[in-house]
Amino acid sequence: MEKPDRTLILTPIGVFHSREKEKYEVPRQPGLYQGSSGIIRLERNQNFEQALEDLDGFARIWVVFSFHFNTGWKPKVRTPRGTLKRGVFATRSPHRPNSIGLSCLELIAVDGLDLIVGSHDLLDGTPILDIKPYLPYSDSFPDSVAGWVDDLSKEKKYEIAWSERALNQAAFIKENGGPDLMSATACTLELTPVPHPSRRIREIGEGMWELGYKTWRLHFFLEEGKNLVRVDQIVSGYKKQELLGKDSWGDVELHKRYDNRYKRHRRL
Repeated sequence: MEKPDRTLILTPIGVFHSREKEKYEVPRQPGLYQGSSGIIRLERNQNFEQALEDLDGFARIWVVFSFHFNTGWKPKVRTPRGTLKRGVFATRSPHRPNSIGLSCLELIAVDGLDLIVGSHDLLDGTPILDIKPYLPYSDSFPDSVAGWVDDLSKEKKYEIAWSERALNQAAFIKENGGPDLMSATACTLELTPVPHPSRRIREIGEGMWELGYKTWRLHFFLEEGKNLVRVDQIVSGYKKQELLGKDSWGDVELHKRYDNRYKRHRRL
């Protein structure tokens, strides 16, 4: 008997647009960082205007998309939290047999063929495969057990204390068009402020640690006994000579203004 053809062909219905272009710029889950927003722009001449009718009355939507940067997968993966490898089907790892993702996003507005969404975990250019409304009465099961994740949730979170200097530096960066470092790094510092393959954290000496986010570096002290993270300062990820070269990230001028104000550079 001839086997049926199991080939699955998917045609994207649109593309996601946002400021986040690198994997480390987006949170592990869409609700972990409230500072990001984006636009789902649907294809024209597909009658999607009609398909979007009545969607603007929903607060959240399910977005099915493609992990378009991924190539290949492994049956067991190391998750951002913890040190053990887990079966990929028991994780939210983007590296899957079929590179299909699913995120529940806040729907802010529908503007023609554009859907403006809130906090997300998608990269700029992500192909969108489908959109469905989120239904609280059938999609929410708050009392469900979550396997090995429940054990992690029992771990005590770290308290984050920012020095006055670090607060002023974070405010300057945000007010001048840079990232909101306080919000963007909160989840990492609260849950797992230690080195890990999925985190840009390293010890730089004298009890101080460094967390990299985009082109910025947070220097912090870790007090394990108190479960306390003390953020001491923010420094530029550029070396001085790099500020004279190509502006690959589009933020060299901001780093120059920052350097003029705070006279701080990444430790070599």
